[in-house]
Amino acid sequence: MPAHRSALPRQLIADLSLIGVTAIWGATFVMVKSAVANYPVFAFLSIRFALALLFLLPALLWRRRTGRQTWHRPTLRAGVLVGLALFAGYAFQTFGLQYTTPAKAGFITGLSVVMVPLFSAALLRQAPDRAAVAGVIMATAGLALLTWQGELTVVFGDILVLACAVSFAMHIIALGAFSPRMDSLTLLAVQIATVMFLSLGISLLTEWPWPALPAEVMGAAAFTGVAATTIAFGIQTVAQRFTSPTHTALIFAMEPVWAGLFSFWLIGERLGPRSLAGAGLILAGMLVAELMPALWRPGAGKALASQGSSALDNRNP
Repeated sequence: MPAHRSALPRQLIADLSLIGVTAIWGATFVMVKSAVANYPVFAFLSIRFALALLFLLPALLWRRRTGRQTWHRPTLRAGVLVGLALFAGYAFQTFGLQYTTPAKAGFITGLSVVMVPLFSAALLRQAPDRAAVAGVIMATAGLALLTWQGELTVVFGDILVLACAVSFAMHIIALGAFSPRMDSLTLLAVQIATVMFLSLGISLLTEWPWPALPAEVMGAAAFTGVAATTIAFGIQTVAQRFTSPTHTALIFAMEPVWAGLFSFWLIGERLGPRSLAGAGLILAGMLVAELMPALWRPGAGKALASQGSSALDNRNP
């Protein structure tokens, strides 16, 4: 019983940290959109992830100096695998957006919320509980309201973005499998380096020579490299040691909500009633997944009742 009590706050802290990650990603949406509109996408990703790795370098050097470096082969292989999934997500999304609408891409990418619990059950033997399933259904409906505009035709770009959703789902699954038993710093560094080198390779083949780097693009690459890459993926890598892949995917459905809020704040883009309803459903899905397990636990009702009666006794001696 004490072990269960000590595990719950850690999961709650992990989930709250992941909400912070989605806030960072949502805040950088406008910045990244503006940057890649004026600069080659994979060149931007190369610079972003190179700066992320550079920001991580002092921690790696300190680890080596103190003799705590953990460049073991299993961790290196795991980092490359996680990095491949992350890079595939970026690549499929980038190419898919050239052949489909942003609204459809946003909804299809959000389907990773549904894919993660299915993949977890099939690959990790981790079946989601009833609260998580209810939360996923509500969050998916919210994503549909927030992003879907009624297009029923399927084009080539939709298939590419679907592959992007699968890739991001596999990134969450892989981190859920590797994070609890491997060194977080090494896992983070290797996945960032993997995305950097793959982005650089594609950019040199398809985008070279690079145009002059505007100050605005350099600023966006620096900010996203530090905040949205090193810090955000670092938090995710550590947080997934204490929470499930399904919870992670459900929380990541908050990213378009934050993007809408920051778009309203930064550029005055307004959310209509449908979008607000969608954001509300996503929030409700998260609350259901977080709070309902405690209420459905055997004896939870009696515990709440006894807490209430003891509180009344204390107030009325």
